[in-house]
Amino acid sequence: MRHQLSLKVGPVGYRLGSDWRAPLDQLHALYADYPQVDVPDFTIRLEAPWPWRRWLRPQVAIAGDLTLPGAVPLPLAHGLLAAEMAMNLQVALGWRRHLLLHAAVVARDGRAVVMTGESGAGKSTLAALLMGRGWDFFGDEFAFLSLDAAQLRAHPRLISLKNQSIAAVAAASPRARWGPLLTATPKGNVRHIAPVPPGIAVAAPKLLLFPRFGYPPATRPLLPSETFARLTQASTNYAALGETGFRALTSFVRQIPAIAVDYPDGAAGVAAVEELWAQR
Repeated sequence: MRHQLSLKVGPVGYRLGSDWRAPLDQLHALYADYPQVDVPDFTIRLEAPWPWRRWLRPQVAIAGDLTLPGAVPLPLAHGLLAAEMAMNLQVALGWRRHLLLHAAVVARDGRAVVMTGESGAGKSTLAALLMGRGWDFFGDEFAFLSLDAAQLRAHPRLISLKNQSIAAVAAASPRARWGPLLTATPKGNVRHIAPVPPGIAVAAPKLLLFPRFGYPPATRPLLPSETFARLTQASTNYAALGETGFRALTSFVRQIPAIAVDYPDGAAGVAAVEELWAQR
């Protein structure tokens, strides 16, 4: 590819190539503190779907080691989003060294809180707000759970914030390093924030939360059976790992409490997480 960038995020090495410099320049600026990698785990290409789309109303198609046939190209103005989506895709479809959960993870004193749930539940916003309060940020898109379920591995990729959450986090973290505001994407308005690199690489799981934004404050403990069923749906590689994945997920569910948390706004969500943490 014409332009290239390599970087290592936690345990994963990425090599990205692009027909255009701009998306990789944006990535490089936001991942400035991250090391390069000589032998990547995944290779990604950001390329024009047709040669003339490099210059005429340029579009970015995602290619690389793993792809989704029929994926719709994005305009070049959304190239940073395309790159982050491509990185997510490689990990979701190709990673086997950990059990992956679709979740945000923060840690304090070597113990981690895993926050999972449906899109729009507020996981990314809560993780960003907690990071602004001094928590270690371990990841926004995936929780990397060791196959013996004893540790969570930090994978601190950019935090992807959408719509109203952008202003809420900007007000709470005025010194943060931000990517460009991407308007009218398939997810609405999107802006990426560079995380504060965590001070530790691994943490033991302490608490599993299922947050839900926009509801009156409430908490409810979950039975292990309900937790297990929810997490099988939240994992992108549980089925591929087979018996190993079953054992890891079973051990994880047995060792930490799981709680559903409803909250009306970011401040209430942060307060709920910190209160639940202090109680355990």
